[in-house]
Amino acid sequence: MAAIGPDIGQASISRVEEGGSNQQFALIALTSLFFMWGFITCLNDILIPHLKGVFDLSYTQAMLVQFCFFGAYFLVSLPAGKLVERVGYQNGIVIGLGIAVIGCVLFVPAARIQVYSLFLFALFVLAAGITVLQVSANPYVTALGAEETAASRLTLTQAFNSLGTTVAPFFGTALILSVAGVAASDMSGVEGASAVELPYMILAATLAVLAFTFRFLKLPKIESHMGADQAVEKVGRWEALKHRHLTLGVVAIFLYVGAEVSIGSFLVNFLSESNIAGITEHEAGFYVSLFWGGAMVGRFIGAGVMQYVSAGKVLAVCSIGAVILLLLTIFSSGQLAMWSVLSIGLCNSVMFPAIFSLALARLGPLTSQGSGFLCLAIVGGALVPLAQGALADGIGIQMAFALPIACYVYILYYGLKGHFVREA
Repeated sequence: MAAIGPDIGQASISRVEEGGSNQQFALIALTSLFFMWGFITCLNDILIPHLKGVFDLSYTQAMLVQFCFFGAYFLVSLPAGKLVERVGYQNGIVIGLGIAVIGCVLFVPAARIQVYSLFLFALFVLAAGITVLQVSANPYVTALGAEETAASRLTLTQAFNSLGTTVAPFFGTALILSVAGVAASDMSGVEGASAVELPYMILAATLAVLAFTFRFLKLPKIESHMGADQAVEKVGRWEALKHRHLTLGVVAIFLYVGAEVSIGSFLVNFLSESNIAGITEHEAGFYVSLFWGGAMVGRFIGAGVMQYVSAGKVLAVCSIGAVILLLLTIFSSGQLAMWSVLSIGLCNSVMFPAIFSLALARLGPLTSQGSGFLCLAIVGGALVPLAQGALADGIGIQMAFALPIACYVYILYYGLKGHFVREA
């Protein structure tokens, strides 16, 4: 029988219970990071249809954008966790921002040479920097206060992540997809590839300013009670996975990120289908903001709701909503299918912070290690869209949305039962 187990040793990071003004200042500063990596991640939804047209790619080939971007999480998360253990959360943030700047700058030679593989490499480097930010910032936010309100706090900062994902499609559509709208026949030339230079150079400059700012900010110190490094060394680098709720949470993060990224990645092409909305890619790009805007609104609401309702119950309700909307997306057409798929963003809103906080509950000195495994699972954003791309090539883009349904069914199980902490 599932039961809430006892605390497993001392927490690996001490919670900052005093100095409310310092906590608030730290949370405000961290929201800028959540905004930026949400912005960068969502920009892929605009980049995919653009590069698909420029290089005449299949859906499977186009989804290599997400494969390389989220594949970085799989390769970089564990090393990033070790890095953050050594240099601390604040220095980890600065390093992550610096790597992301390099990734943005690499888009310039990729556009000049016009080689698809170079775009993919630039995305990988950019995502490596974002991974370091994720490993640093997510557990930092959960530590800035009481454990009972960690899900609410993380949901609030994730709301600003969703603000970034809401704004990015407008930015990307205006500066990237506008090329397709003006001269679709010329998209395969230098003009089409070079459309990415300006937006990513703007991002590079913004990230560089943030790196400089965080280098000199005075954020609250979150010290180890007993030396997280030494504690983890004693029990082993894979010890956290012995906790069932974390292991199941890793799978839930994998499927959630995979489902959300898959849906977002196909929105522009799906809405362009004649039996759905029949609009141009340029017009469809603006509708992507509604999908991510729903996630933003839901996270602001969820930050308040989860102070009174358990994260598991909220997660279950949102999963059921996502399944219903996906069924409507698959088996309807026109406006109903269009608004059903766009509404899924509202259901996605609280899933990541809810799963993340539930999976890290009562891990004690293994919290940092657990965070690394959860960020590792974000590789779902690489593999699930690739699988859905193969389905879209085989059975059509609309029927391919059956894959995210399976993902949300598992998340429903995690919200109802899988997250409970069992006795060791």
